[in-house]
Amino acid sequence: MSLTTRRRSRRPSLTPMIDVVFLLLVFFMLASRFGMDMQIPLGLGGGGSGWSGPPRLVQVEPDGLALNGRALEPAALPAALAELTETPADPVVLRAGEEADVQRLVEVMELLGRAGYANLVLVE
Repeated sequence: MSLTTRRRSRRPSLTPMIDVVFLLLVFFMLASRFGMDMQIPLGLGGGGSGWSGPPRLVQVEPDGLALNGRALEPAALPAALAELTETPADPVVLRAGEEADVQRLVEVMELLGRAGYANLVLVE
């Protein structure tokens, strides 16, 4: 080879830079927190005062509800709870059945929230 032979200059490849940009995009999409405005506040167990009044256990099943073991229609639940509570601030215990999904539990929580019951305790 002679010294007069010129090397052709190579253009740098943009493929690694594009890969890095896509990896950063995926990372930030997975690391960000979407839907924070749709949170449902739940009280933590053990931090409240003592229990007063009759039991208020709402069993949530896929096909219905039961209040203290007595089957109820969802529309009748707030009225039945009103008989067992002094104020809507009294705690109401919710327990999901084996086959009940989270959406069904959220629907019952929204029903009780619209009726004014905000002190909901979720148990296993």
